Amino acid sequence: MPCNTLRTPSPHDLRQDDESPVAPARPQRGPWLRLLAEMLQLAGGSAQFLLHTEKAWSSATFTGSRHVIVLEFNGVEGILHGEAYVAALPEHEFTIVGQLVADAAVIAVEHHLAPHPRMTVEAQLLLLEDC
Repeated sequence: MPCNTLRTPSPHDLRQDDESPVAPARPQRGPWLRLLAEMLQLAGGSAQFLLHTEKAWSSATFTGSRHVIVLEFNGVEGILHGEAYVAALPEHEFTIVGQLVADAAVIAVEHHLAPHPRMTVEAQLLLLEDC
């Protein structure tokens, strides 16, 4: 069972004295903002965030999410930072509370020269809930 499952409100969740019921906890959207912050920091501050996708993932023993993040590096100096990011990402130790990064891989790199030098990096990460 996932760590952050929602429970159904019980009659005990209702307030007394004709007050409105206590709202059930909203599901959390996941750790993607913390993941993105760490990836941008790893990129050296020269990356532009382009895209994030998140899909639920589970196996017989683990629950988590698969993330794809696309960053763009502009100019010659930016591309040098991008190359360092590509080299560092697979071995980076992430510190996301309640999550374990089981896999971090660069799945695509595109280099463009026109209208200006830029590099786009697509990374895929598997995060597992750490209960």
